[in-house]
Amino acid sequence: MPAQISVTNPATGQVIADYDLATPADVDVAVDAARKVQPEWARTPPGERAAVLHRVAALLTERTEEFALAETRQCGKPIRLSREFDLPGTIDNAAFFAGAARIPQGLAAGEYSADHTSAIRREPVGVVGSIAPWNYPLNMAGWKIFPALASGNAVVIKPAEITPITTLLLADVFAAAGLPDGLLTVLVGRGRDVGEAIAGHPGIDMVSFTGSTPVGKRVAELAARGPRRVHLELGGKAPFVVFDDADLDAAIQGAVAGALINGGQDCTAATRAYVQRPLYDRFVAGVADVLDTVRMGDPEDPATDLGSLISRGHAERVHGFVRRAVEAGAQAVRGGTAPDGAFHAPTLIVGAAQDAEIVQDELFGPVLVVLPFDTDDEGLALANDTRFGLAASAWTSSVHRAGRASRELTAGCVWINDHIPIVSEMPHGGVKASGYGKDMSVYALEDYTVVKHVMSDNTAVARKAWHRTVFGG
Repeated sequence: MPAQISVTNPATGQVIADYDLATPADVDVAVDAARKVQPEWARTPPGERAAVLHRVAALLTERTEEFALAETRQCGKPIRLSREFDLPGTIDNAAFFAGAARIPQGLAAGEYSADHTSAIRREPVGVVGSIAPWNYPLNMAGWKIFPALASGNAVVIKPAEITPITTLLLADVFAAAGLPDGLLTVLVGRGRDVGEAIAGHPGIDMVSFTGSTPVGKRVAELAARGPRRVHLELGGKAPFVVFDDADLDAAIQGAVAGALINGGQDCTAATRAYVQRPLYDRFVAGVADVLDTVRMGDPEDPATDLGSLISRGHAERVHGFVRRAVEAGAQAVRGGTAPDGAFHAPTLIVGAAQDAEIVQDELFGPVLVVLPFDTDDEGLALANDTRFGLAASAWTSSVHRAGRASRELTAGCVWINDHIPIVSEMPHGGVKASGYGKDMSVYALEDYTVVKHVMSDNTAVARKAWHRTVFGG
């Protein structure tokens, strides 16, 4: 009998599904099937590949409530977030890549050499092995599957074994939309066996991983033995820089929203707010007041603002950061109490040192740390004082400060006077320990395609002039 895993609703502790766990042998089968059908999919005209993705977007629209409820039950996230963020974003992403499939970009044909015509072909990588995280299971699966299939690849994807339901439902949608068998396989397995088998499989041409930086390093190590292409979207510790000319109310509202989205289980969440000294006290007081209005409770209740975290164990891990920070001299202005099951109260921390773990390490929970700064130079330096580089934001009414922040903040995405919004047309990805490669946008197609230079002789002359460099006479 194969080993099984139970998927549990973290908010209630109830088992909502049981699955047989995949094994490395299942990876072999999936990769073999993918390699057999991928060449034909690569030859399929882009318009036909686009039509499948358009049908996927339409079917997801029809089944929005089913998917939203499944996402909320397996993750503990508020139903409003699933309905108004996760599903619309996934549907839009599918529709975007349906269009992007039809406009592969490259240099136009041209005579860069007097005797030749050059052209660029964009061809699929082949079989993509994808490993997705548990915080946004549907969104992250879509970010990996849509550009890969649009480009003519096949995909073998491993969702997080604790949140596989919506990825499996998405595979059903692709089948209903007419995607040929073998092009998309979902394997519910553990990272240490199935994830590693995918990352190191000789039949995989590219590995796409989203998750923690330590695991990302392991994935890159396994993939490098190929060697094969690697796409990594890893951890973050996003700074939220508030200059003294910022709209204070907008910054307060933005900080709470940016820190609490998805329970703070978001690599781009606002986790470190640096506030210029003249606004610091009012900012802390304002954030505390807004946190008092946050409604924590049943994730399926539309009135709930903050649901549970992914598990009791994770809630305890988050609280460990808070407890150690307070023991080291920081103050919990709000929250700071022990978790109730998988529920963790929104927490506001002040007085932490810049080198404290709660400032430097990704804790992935509803915790905002606020620190003061004096000069603009200091504020930007503190914001960049991290090994991560996924996202950042700056809050100011000065176009000059905004321009400087956008140049100097070391992150793959910098927001000005906002924090969190993303759009399918623009790329998402990090620098430093946050990884490399891009999700969303046409830039993602660069990861999932190979650029081939084709050079054709125009002279019909047997003896070329350059041959003299090899044999004279």
